[in-house]
Amino acid sequence: MKHILIIGAGRSTTALIQYLLSHAASQQWKLTIADADFSLAQSKAGGHSSATAVELNAMNAELRQGLVKQSDLVVSMLPPKLHIEVAKDCLLYKKQLVNASYTSAAVQSMDHEVKAAGLTFMCEIGLDPGIDHMSAMLLLDEIREKGGEVTAFRSYTGGLVAPEHDDNPWHYKFSWAPRNVVLAGQGTAQYIENGQLRFIPYHRVFEQIRPIEVPGAGAWEAYANRNSLAYIPIYGLQDVPTLIRGTIRGTGFCSAWNCLIKLGMTDDLFLIPNAAEMTYKQLMKCLTFGGKGGVRDQVARVCGLPATSVELDKLEWLGLFSDEKIGIKTGSPADVLEKLLLDKWKLGDNEKDMIIMQHEIEYMQREQRKFVTSTLIQEGSNSTDTAMSRLVGLPMGIFIRHLLSGHPVPKGVVIPIQAEVYKPVLKELSEYGVSFKEYVMNY
Repeated sequence: MKHILIIGAGRSTTALIQYLLSHAASQQWKLTIADADFSLAQSKAGGHSSATAVELNAMNAELRQGLVKQSDLVVSMLPPKLHIEVAKDCLLYKKQLVNASYTSAAVQSMDHEVKAAGLTFMCEIGLDPGIDHMSAMLLLDEIREKGGEVTAFRSYTGGLVAPEHDDNPWHYKFSWAPRNVVLAGQGTAQYIENGQLRFIPYHRVFEQIRPIEVPGAGAWEAYANRNSLAYIPIYGLQDVPTLIRGTIRGTGFCSAWNCLIKLGMTDDLFLIPNAAEMTYKQLMKCLTFGGKGGVRDQVARVCGLPATSVELDKLEWLGLFSDEKIGIKTGSPADVLEKLLLDKWKLGDNEKDMIIMQHEIEYMQREQRKFVTSTLIQEGSNSTDTAMSRLVGLPMGIFIRHLLSGHPVPKGVVIPIQAEVYKPVLKELSEYGVSFKEYVMNY
């Protein structure tokens, strides 16, 4: 009997838990689902005979370590900053670890010790990061096997709303952690384009966008995502002139979001005094320079836009110019924005989300320039069975089954770029209808 501990039972765990429970009897697995919200953990366990729900404050080291000690494999679905605590526990008690988040420097620094212990800490095996790595490596390895030389690599992913439920001016609804959306893009985006390094600070990330044409889904826009340069050696593209990873949004989203950044609404570093008694309009006045005109005119000046702009229409639709009270005792501007968006961007019970992932690769093969576009479009079924949950959870579940079945996997702190990982995971994903369409052009 193998014991799997899942710490965190949020939005993205639904498909993972369903997959593991569907194989629990045949694989002789027992699942423990731990969350600070016991009722949430219970709902995800669903009364299944192979699942147990427990209440866990992840910062309770004694209780957390007790659960880790009893397990064979741990899945951390906690906020990224907490993965290191779980990783330390797994190393201490010699347990395998899986998570879908970007690999932090703290976790990566454990690589030597994890290898020495004969363990696998598989990180970045969700959607993005995750499926993006695996599908990209499959393409890149195939191109290299045919003697191709990659000259440009671009990869874009977006968690979006399905067209039939796109009914707001932002063309966006939540299908994953709202906090991550509010804080997205912070830090300096780094990539290389036509041989020139590019460093884009946060206050310009949503200004320097690029149009994306997605076969079968039309026109979108993308902003640069985090540190693309880190993936040059990982993908084996040390000499590539262009490599960029980005996030997809609907046309017009980024310019409006940039207004929120200029206003300071994504700032999570200070608390607003007397927030409970303040209205959204009053908060806007606090964040602007004042001067002539109403609050919309004042916001327009901060954003450097005409007061009649569509960007300000989007802010008004959110309610930022209203006399409604903010209604939270204390919080940062980011807290206020998250509260507002949770209502405005809520995915209705029977509404669907949509994932778009697209790789664009240019390469030379036998003196012929080629361009390949590889596209994944996936819609969810409803607000619980989302495409986001499915595409984050399924790769994790498939890998866990692969690992616990005794198949060879790399040791240490790793991500899914090895053929022995990505081939079986992508193969099984295709059986769930998760597959890419490729278009190749010569030019």
